[in-house]
Amino acid sequence: MKKITNETYINWYKDMLFWRKFEDKLAALYIQQKVRGFLHLYNGQEAVLAGALHAMQPNDKMITAYRNHVQPIGLGVDPRRIMAELLGKETGTSHGLGGSMHIFSPEHNFYGGHGIVGGQIPLGAGLAFADKYFGGDGVTLTYFGDGAARQGSLHETFNMAINWKLPVVFICENNGYAMGTSVERTANHEDIWKLGLGYEMPCGPVDGMNPIKVAEAMHEAIERARRGDGPSFLEMKTYRYRGHSMSDAQHYRTKDEVNEYMKIDPISQVLDVIKEKKYATDAEIKDWDKEVKRKVEECQKFAEDSPFPDKQLLYDIVYEQKDYPFLKHR
Repeated sequence: MKKITNETYINWYKDMLFWRKFEDKLAALYIQQKVRGFLHLYNGQEAVLAGALHAMQPNDKMITAYRNHVQPIGLGVDPRRIMAELLGKETGTSHGLGGSMHIFSPEHNFYGGHGIVGGQIPLGAGLAFADKYFGGDGVTLTYFGDGAARQGSLHETFNMAINWKLPVVFICENNGYAMGTSVERTANHEDIWKLGLGYEMPCGPVDGMNPIKVAEAMHEAIERARRGDGPSFLEMKTYRYRGHSMSDAQHYRTKDEVNEYMKIDPISQVLDVIKEKKYATDAEIKDWDKEVKRKVEECQKFAEDSPFPDKQLLYDIVYEQKDYPFLKHR
């Protein structure tokens, strides 16, 4: 695995803080009704992405569910375009037509953003199958939540992936709740990673609040897949500080529970190391914080200043039959 250096910690801190503040800004814009529809925020789960990015290679792919704003940013998508997409603007990643749950950037190896619970699990295996079939050396990271782990499509996909030794890593981001239903109420076991045992698939739990633990586990699983030894299944034990979506009143948990998890916040853990090992001065850290704030404001300005897509676009994104006899073109 690439060495974890002082520069790694600094980049982790800057990136995770930016992702957190980016999501916080979206929450504020949602309250102002500038972001419409559903909005699922990633606050608290940043270490899962930070650690994975450290272990990935340029040809590796990523696919996830609907909590998907910061992953493409981590993979190199311009965050201004992400925010524009969320505001429904022409300059967004899908010209404002996809919205919160459907960020997509194949040029950056990010394949969504899927609103159907568990729908991305077989798609991730399909991406991995394509790599194997065409002789690529990429590995597909397929993310899903603890609720999606109860979908039948997971079992069908696990069975085919292990049978065909597909270069895929399955990652369950277990943040404790499927919408408002706790993990302990969805099955007679709480260790979701054990689902891999039935397929003799390498599997195990990972501290999803610590980017180092995530990076180590992801590196091992990714390189196993790249060697041709098949898939792995990792359960990232993490936590989300905000509700399932912005419309979630969170009656199913207490503030004390959230505060307990905030004591092991991934951003604070990384910052503590930076301070303890004197990787940066207090003044430098303050400058980073100001820069993050400036970048978020720049994203907001770009998105708000961008135009809405032209109505004509509605006709250009659907199937068109040239000789359709009942309705003239457009």
